[in-house]
Parts: sequence; structure tokens; C-alpha cells
Amino acid sequence: MFEVFTHLADWMTYQLFDMPQGGKLADATHFFIEDSSKILVLLVVMIYVIALFRASLNVEKVRHYLAGKRRIFGYVSGSFFGAITPFCSCSSIPVFLGFTTAGIPVGITMAFLITSPLINEIAVLLLFSLLGWKFTLMYVVVGMLIGIFSGWLLDRIGAHRWLQPFAAKAMHKAQTQQSSYENNHTNNDPSVITMSYRHQFAKQEMISIVGRVWKWVFIGVGIGAGLHGFVPDGWIETHLGAGQWWSVPASVLIGIPLYSNATGVIPIMESLLKNGLPIGTTLAFCMSTVAASIPEFVMLKQVMQWKLLGILFGLLLSAFTVMGWIFNLPFWQF
Repeated sequence: MFEVFTHLADWMTYQLFDMPQGGKLADATHFFIEDSSKILVLLVVMIYVIALFRASLNVEKVRHYLAGKRRIFGYVSGSFFGAITPFCSCSSIPVFLGFTTAGIPVGITMAFLITSPLINEIAVLLLFSLLGWKFTLMYVVVGMLIGIFSGWLLDRIGAHRWLQPFAAKAMHKAQTQQSSYENNHTNNDPSVITMSYRHQFAKQEMISIVGRVWKWVFIGVGIGAGLHGFVPDGWIETHLGAGQWWSVPASVLIGIPLYSNATGVIPIMESLLKNGLPIGTTLAFCMSTVAASIPEFVMLKQVMQWKLLGILFGLLLSAFTVMGWIFNLPFWQF
């Protein structure tokens, strides 16, 4: 699905710019071109498509279904949808924006946002071949539980209050439209929303949101590209390989400046394990690299206020640390 962006980055980096393969600058350039182009296309497509559905009754029914008595089901659904979508943390943000502007509650949206970069089908298959079914199953279960619990907690504390004004306004508008529709229409209402109207609505929504955040996509991915691949080989294994309790939170903090997707981090995980790094420490490092990266938070700042960003950041770091300690227990050593 995303191979076209890889080919584009290959052509621009190694042919157009004539950079030698394997160099640090070439790797950073390739990373920037591939990820920024992928995220921008996803941003345009996802915002347009979700807004197109928003203009009809279908998505409003989904929102009402998820926002009502079945909220726990909503958290599970958001986390499950995140687990089966092959997005990295930054690529998940367009879907996050789409869900928010569709009026879906913040907690359900955050369950998706947190779970999506942690779990995807390729990562699951590679982990299965590397560590076996027991570890892989627990990895998926714990990853989804992190998303579900985080979504529930953020709804309980009223996290919607700390969205940026334009995102909060869009969510409130969608929810108000749903309430108005329910008060003034019946299931037999013959009124029809034309495709032309839906297209114009989706187009305006897409232009408005993309116009606000596109520059931050370049800034966020640029930071990730600048840091990509610049950690000295063997440094992590040497300094965190003894399995002390503090090595888990230390590995989480070290992983934050780095940026990778769940698939790209698997070879790193394999290398760390083969070089003697404990499973829990390895997992904590890789999860922070995938789901708590600086580029992601740079982009999220455009839709979240500092307070919500801080809560999300602390929640993720705590979850990764506890998860690392759990998987460092002797029971999980192979």
C-alpha cells in the first residue's frame, strides 16, 4: 500500500539528489521524503473521506452508537481498529483529526491513536517468528489494554476540554448536528443529502484542517529524520543490558527522540535481543520509539493543548515502563 512512497523516496534521494546509499544524510533524506509524503497524502485522503461520510447520516449514527451506553464497546472498537491499521504514530494523526471532526468522543479516538502505532499485522507476524505465540499474544493484549484504559481515563477526566479550539469546535459542531437531527427527524425522513453537497463539505473541511497542520508535518518528520540512525551501534546494549530496574524507564526516555514505525522497529528489537538486552527493556525502548516520539508530539500540539499533551505523554511513559518491568520477569525469559 505504501510502497509508492518508498519508491518516490528512493528516486529522489538516490537519483534526483544523487546521494550515496548507506550514508547518514542519505538515510535522513530518504526518511523525510517517504514519511512526509505518506502523512500528507493520508491527511488529505482521510480528512476528505471521513468528512464525506460525516455529511450523511451513517457516521453520525456511528458516533451516537459509540457515544452512548456502549462506551466501553467504543473503547474496545477504537483500540481494535488501531491494532489492525498499519499506521505509525504520525500517520495515525490524520485519522485522529477525522474522528474528532466527526464528533466521536475523545477517549475512543485516543484509544485508536495510542494502539495504532503499537500493533500492526506485520509486527505481530515478525514477533511470532522471533519470540513465539505466548509473547506475541501478550504483546497484542497488553497493547490493546493500554489503548482501552487510556481512552477510558481521558474521557473520565474530561480530556475534550484541552483540545485546540478549532478541533473542539469541530467536534462540538458535529455532536450538535447529531442532536439536532435526532430531535427533528425520524427514521422515515425522506430528505436526501446530495453528493455534490457532501463533496463541497468534505473539500472545505479538508482544506481547513490540512491548511492548519501541513507545516507541522514537515517540522515533525524533519526532527525525526534528523535523529534517525544517529545512535551509535551497541550503545544501548552496553549501557542497559544488565537488567536493573532503572534500565526500563531509561530505555523509554532514550527511545523518545527516535522515530520509527512498528514494522521498522522489529529488526532493531531482534538485534537488541540477540545482543543480550532483556525482553522488557527492549520492548519498552521500542514502544517509546514508535508511540511517544518527538515528531508525533510536535504534530499533536496543533490539535491538543499543552495539558492534554502532558497527560498523554505521562500516560504513555508510565504504561511502557510498567510493561517493561512485567516482561522482564523471569517467566518471560526464553
